Amino acid sequence: METSHEFCTVSLGRQIIFWAAALALMCYVLHLLGSAVTPFAAGIALGYLLDPVVTKMETLGFNRLGASLLILVVFAATFTISLIIVAPILGNQFVAFAQHLPGYAMKLQALAVDEGNALIEKYGGGWLTALGLGEQISSSQIQKSIGDFVAQGAQWLIDALKSLVSGGAALFGFLSLLIITPVVAFYILIDWHRMIAEIDGWLPLDHRDTLRAIAKEINHALAGFIRGQSLVCLFLGLWYGLGLTLVGLDFGLLIGALAGVLSFVPYVGSLTALVLSLGVALVQGWPSPRLFLMALGIVGCGQFLEGYVVSPKLVGESIGLHPVWLMFALLAFGELFGFVGLIVAVPTAAAIGVIARHLIAIYLTSSIYRGRSAAKGP
Repeated sequence: METSHEFCTVSLGRQIIFWAAALALMCYVLHLLGSAVTPFAAGIALGYLLDPVVTKMETLGFNRLGASLLILVVFAATFTISLIIVAPILGNQFVAFAQHLPGYAMKLQALAVDEGNALIEKYGGGWLTALGLGEQISSSQIQKSIGDFVAQGAQWLIDALKSLVSGGAALFGFLSLLIITPVVAFYILIDWHRMIAEIDGWLPLDHRDTLRAIAKEINHALAGFIRGQSLVCLFLGLWYGLGLTLVGLDFGLLIGALAGVLSFVPYVGSLTALVLSLGVALVQGWPSPRLFLMALGIVGCGQFLEGYVVSPKLVGESIGLHPVWLMFALLAFGELFGFVGLIVAVPTAAAIGVIARHLIAIYLTSSIYRGRSAAKGP
């Protein structure tokens, strides 16, 4: 009986390794195809995101075709109207912010040097002089030291925008994203349950229940993050954008929208909101700290609400990732796949974590871990 159990355990482990290897091979093929799969991946993700809404509408009496069509039309109309209303405002703010960015950098460096030298002279001048570090740094010196950096950064931004606008491949990719993604999402929504049933029929009969449990855990992790984090991004974008705008911060709506979008990647959105809002507030409101403190309060309250109210309710503990593993996943996927890697790092790491936990459970019940003495029993 024990031998049969061990055989089943080893066989199950082989099955999981086989499917993990197949998944890795598929990911490698997708990596080779590059941007060609982007609209299809976006369509699948959109269909996965909207499937619960369509399923809910089915329970209200809609057929799946009509519900899918209605949901996509509403989604597309909302997205288009939002672009028509918000895009010109954000575009104008982006152009103005890019023009003011060198001035902000110069003003911040001047404030840092002048105020820093004043504090050093008042509180630490004697100690620094004794250590041979008493020479003050002038604004002209630090301006010269970062002038090239600002110029290079501005030139890089201009070149990137030019290549984005004039590049035929980029334009084709953008148009294909707008056209193909909704079509793919529509068919995904219609055939979702049929595709799941088809894939379920491919599972090995001996281990179908176990593999279904693994797939269910992965789905729970992915759904919890993708759907929950999307709502978190929307909340943070509105909170930062409206809050910073209402307190009178220049480019507040742009900073909020940018931070909201980047909040899909953990830590990046909050850091973006903090750095940009406080930097602009410091320059705009100097020498009064009022605007700086209000911007800090808005960002701080947003982070508090995200960490203790919004994320626990919308995302919860479904991801199940340790912060260290999460940071490693972000760095690793960012290094391998760039910005796209940052976007897919968390859901992919969650799926890998589910598979790894099951593999460890199999290992702990196998003879490799238990040894021959455990197989003999007490």
